[in-house]
Amino acid sequence: MEYEIRYDPGADVLSIILRDKGELSYAEECGNLVIHMDKEGRPLLIEVLRARDVVREIAEALSRG
Repeated sequence: MEYEIRYDPGADVLSIILRDKGELSYAEECGNLVIHMDKEGRPLLIEVLRARDVVREIAEALSRG
């Protein structure tokens, strides 16, 4: 499967689905990122919280070179 990206404007969460197979077992949070893993520790889903702000910050950083 290719990855899939979804955005929920109400929650301002960008979801990146990496694998469509596997059962979510636990999640690790790092700042505005929540990485959901299966029981073997493989990432299945990445959520970007406060996505508008995060994407803006990334775009600004890239434009600075």
